[in-house]
Amino acid sequence: MLRLARSFVGLKAGSDRSASPRAVPMTRAEKLRLGAAVFGGKMVGLALIMLAIFCYQNFISPAHAADEYTKNELNMINTINTVWVLVAAFLVFGMQAGFVMLEAGFARTRETVNVLMECIFDTCLCGFLFWAIGYAFMFSHGNGFIGQNWFFLSGAPATYEAYGIPILAHWVFQFAFADTCSTIVSGAMIGRTSFRGDILYSIGITGFIYPILGHWAWGPDGFLVTMGTPGNFLPSIGTGFRDFAGSTVVHTIGGVASLAGAIALGPRLGRIFARDDKKRGGMPPPHNLTIAAVGGFLLWFGWYGFNPGSTLSAMDAQGIGRVAANTTLAACSGGMAAMIIAFMIGPTKGKFDIGYTVNGFLAGLVAITCPCYWVSPLGSLILGFVAGLLVYIGINLVEWFRIDDPVGAVTVHGINGIWGTIALGLFASGEYGVTGPTGADNSAPVKGLFYGGGPQVLIAQLIGSFIITAATFIITFTMMWIIRKLPHPFNLRVEAAGETMTGGIDVFEHGIEAYPAQ
Repeated sequence: MLRLARSFVGLKAGSDRSASPRAVPMTRAEKLRLGAAVFGGKMVGLALIMLAIFCYQNFISPAHAADEYTKNELNMINTINTVWVLVAAFLVFGMQAGFVMLEAGFARTRETVNVLMECIFDTCLCGFLFWAIGYAFMFSHGNGFIGQNWFFLSGAPATYEAYGIPILAHWVFQFAFADTCSTIVSGAMIGRTSFRGDILYSIGITGFIYPILGHWAWGPDGFLVTMGTPGNFLPSIGTGFRDFAGSTVVHTIGGVASLAGAIALGPRLGRIFARDDKKRGGMPPPHNLTIAAVGGFLLWFGWYGFNPGSTLSAMDAQGIGRVAANTTLAACSGGMAAMIIAFMIGPTKGKFDIGYTVNGFLAGLVAITCPCYWVSPLGSLILGFVAGLLVYIGINLVEWFRIDDPVGAVTVHGINGIWGTIALGLFASGEYGVTGPTGADNSAPVKGLFYGGGPQVLIAQLIGSFIITAATFIITFTMMWIIRKLPHPFNLRVEAAGETMTGGIDVFEHGIEAYPAQ
């Protein structure tokens, strides 16, 4: 294999090397060329797959204007859609690596192992709970508040609703979303949460809070989904609540739960806030900005599964392309806005701050997640730019209230989740309707206030966002407060020794440092 690799990158081995039985390490340049070739091959393969999907979609559409398909054609469509959903699920799951690196990079050295362990544990716990009860609460039929079937996936149909996607494939996709929500919360509670306390609140959020509140907006009969229709919640509004990929369901719930947890915990010992000491106050410096920045880019990459994958349909080629482009533009705009405002008036005035910039493009991604299907590229740029400004305002506001949020989870996910949800009511362009298993249906497009659509969509978004935000904070804070009152070692907060001893919470809870002395 080594000789094949060397011949592939064009290395001419000398006679002394070829005679040696030992493998000679590849140089950096050789590794880069080999890596580039392998990566290029993967990209070519991915492009061919997407080309095949596009060609098939365009091949069958003219012949079936009335959406009349043979059994074989429907099987092919369902297979392609299933592959698309699973690829998107894998991308979303890959965001866990981004979260781990982002949170660990923004944390202090003494908190790094704890961050890694909490994220790994949350993922494992989420898989079990979402299989047992979470998916049933969220996506099965029941009433407007909670799903009541399919526990342990027992009795579930072969496919999910009318999408033709196997129920297990849909479960994998939604598990990755649930895992994202639970991981967001851990970022705001770094450095002072006991691991047993983390177990307890993670059970509450992943098993109950996220899926039940998520049912309201995403369940087949959630009361916010059916809002505005006769006989349901607020029929006079005339339209339902929309959240295409989760600005509210995933990010607002995660961000507001982070706020509740950070308030219940209190700040880390020794934490000095800027309002109390302008010279020494402020967030402790991150221990590894390289890891944090790479983690941010991994999250951005994973968002291409998060948003385009939420079509649940590879047949909606125009929709997938539009969502991906809007996602990209909002992220770029958010990063630029946060960098500019920090440069102009930030605590490091006149300097280009990487922390604000990374959180800025993440905020743009959060904000575009709800309206990504219905807005234009220009709308994406504008709402992403506002998200970047909100990052600076929100992080400093959280600091002023003496809330210790090491990674900015409250602002990036909470505040910008709310902003993105509301922004749909302003920026929906009035061109796009709903996606479906065989393509888009634009017969009833969504039109926001700025495009002459009136206030109905905006009102529905405000109501839905307020209900879920308020419910999340009240329920989560109550849960966190109760756990905070439990005796050690089940208390939400680790004992004081766990924060002050050499090695900090990493040694206290896990018995090892991230960077032990060699």
